[in-house]
Formats: sequence, structure tokens, C-alpha cells
Amino acid sequence: MLTIVHGKIKTMADAEYEDGFLQIEQGKITAIGNMAECPVQKGDTNVINAKGRLVMPGIIEAHCHMGITEEKKGMEGDDCNENVDPITPYLRAIDAINPMDAAFDDALRAGITSAMVGPGSSNVVGGQFVFIKTHGRCIDHMIVKAPAAMKVAFGENPKVNFSGQNVSPATRMAIAAMLRQELFQAKAYQKKRSQDQNQEKDFRYECWLPVLEGKIPLKAHAHRADDILTAIRIAREFGLSLTLDHCSEGHLIAEEIKKSGFPAILGPDMASRNKIEVQNMAFKTAGILHQAGVCIAITTDHPVSMIQFLPICAGLAVKSGLPPEDGLRAITINPAKICNVEDRVGSLEIGKDGDVVIFDGNPMEVFGRALCTIIEGKIVYRDENEDFLW
Repeated sequence: MLTIVHGKIKTMADAEYEDGFLQIEQGKITAIGNMAECPVQKGDTNVINAKGRLVMPGIIEAHCHMGITEEKKGMEGDDCNENVDPITPYLRAIDAINPMDAAFDDALRAGITSAMVGPGSSNVVGGQFVFIKTHGRCIDHMIVKAPAAMKVAFGENPKVNFSGQNVSPATRMAIAAMLRQELFQAKAYQKKRSQDQNQEKDFRYECWLPVLEGKIPLKAHAHRADDILTAIRIAREFGLSLTLDHCSEGHLIAEEIKKSGFPAILGPDMASRNKIEVQNMAFKTAGILHQAGVCIAITTDHPVSMIQFLPICAGLAVKSGLPPEDGLRAITINPAKICNVEDRVGSLEIGKDGDVVIFDGNPMEVFGRALCTIIEGKIVYRDENEDFLW
């Protein structure tokens, strides 16, 4: 059992405690409340004294490629895109993530305790994302949800990759058509499987069943307004769940996105505008979409921008119009909801995972530091200069 005492607890749910405690047992939050109700006493073991500092849920990265595009390793550590085939739904992120990548340590030091990780956007269909904790050596032990989403991509990236090989897709029309054809065939396979349970499984299409059954969303790489609308159109045609990832021109069609009911994962706005489709990328998009009533999360798209700067990206979105409380929500409870893991992470509530961070200030400010990062009740990072004795 681990108990945090004298914390300024921001649960990202309904309650806040100016002088509170939080208890974790067997990896789950078992108690939370005011210090007057705290069951532990001075001198008890496994107690962390937060000394009035901010205690909040672990930060969540809703879209990245950590461990798949590894730092400092070049081609040998880049397993992000299977560039020779535009349709690869059967690829699984869990088979490429290297937890030894330096990004995992950077994440822990920034208070990032979980992340949605998966293939890149060179293919029309890239493969299956996984939602993981950011601490561990064996990916199988870090999994929260797998598969967690099916990656699809619109716009420049598939066009550039395959037009250079003199094969489809070379146009946006072909990207949409190829995705429709794949979904059409997947639905036909689903129908046959439902009619005959003894039918032999097809590895190519079995991976689509969680998408078609509404258990996981399409995760759509879409920057430009027209690509965003094409993603929405196709999701509606096939009755699928969808997340709009990057959504760089979302502020130009905010009402259409709101009407769609689909959430947006925004970023990496800290990166350069090095492609035509990101020419209108700006931190203001978060505030505009939030004001329109869209559920938003913020991403670094690591390694496009570095994962440890995720809280700062939220702060820059606040600077550009997003309300401060919603800046924190965009890196905690909102991504948990968007990634369909809110039953475990995203807020400090009894029964949820004990993923907690103690900050010495606001994490969205440049000087805000994570002093102690806890995942499922285990201290996985602590500032060696800090004394948490009670």
C-alpha cells in the first residue's frame, strides 16, 4: 500500500482537495479525501508527503510513435511504416515497440504515465495501435488495451510514398477508394463469419472485426479540412467510430466536426510547417474546437515533437485560447475517453489505476516539474533532490 498525504489533489473528476490524501493498494486507488479523514499516521511506512504540491492523474499521450521510431538509431530503429504495401491492417504495434527507447524515460520524467502508440501514416491502412503504460521492459506487461485503434491515413503522406513507386494511391481519390474497398471486403468477411462460425479465419480481415463491431475506432491521420471531411464521410458510410488525429485545419470546419460527434487529437503544433497540408497548423485550433463543443486531446506525435513537451503543448494551447482547466483535461481525462480507457486512467477515482504525478507547479508552465511519477502504485521516477518524508 502507498499513501500520498498533504497534497493539493486535482482529480480531473468532480472533486478537488486543498489538503488531501490518496491511497493506492494492489495498483488501484482505494481511498481519496481530505487529510482529516486520512487513516495513516506520522511514522507509518510507504507514505509520501506531497507538502502541499499539486497531485494529479498521470498525463496521457493520445497519439505517438515512441519505441517504434526510436531516437538515436536511424533506419535500424525505425519500424514506423511498412512502405511497400498501402494496405496493412494486420500489422500490430506491439511487435515493433522497444521499451528501451529513451523516450520512455523522458515520458516518466515529464509525468506521462500512458500513451497510445502505433504505426505511422505512409499507408492508407497502417495497422493496429496499442494503449500502454510508459514503464516496463516487456511490452506484454505494459499493455492496457490491444488493439486500441486501427490507423488509417489521408492526404500527402500516402500520396507521396506510393506515387514515387508508380503505384496507387497517387491521389486523394485513390486513398479514399482503396479504404472503401478494404472496408467493403472486411464487412463481407464479417457477414460470412457471423453466418458460419466454423468458417476458416482469414488473417487479412480478422483484424477488422473489432473496428466493424464498434469496439475500437479508426484512427485517422488527417490534417487538411477536405481530408478531415473525407474521413468523417467514410466513417459514416460504414457506421464506424473515428478519431480525427492532427486535425490541423479543424478550426476552419469546427461546426462540421462538432456535428460529426467525433473527437479530435490535435498536434503536433510545436513542429514546423514543413508540408503543404500543415500550413494552417496553429495552437489556436484547440480553443476553437473546444468552444464549438468538440472533445479534444493534445498530442506531440512523438518523435515529430518530443514527448516530454506534451504538457507545454497544452500550455501553448491555453495561451492561444483554450481555458486552463481544459488544457489539463486535454492531456488527462479527455485522451482517456477518446482512447476508450477512462475506466482505468485519466482521473483520480476509487477503483482506477494508481497512476499519479506530484508536480511542483502547473505542468503546463515551462518551470513546472514532475517530482514523483507513480504507475499502478509503484514509484517509477522521483527527483533525487526532493525529500518526501512526513
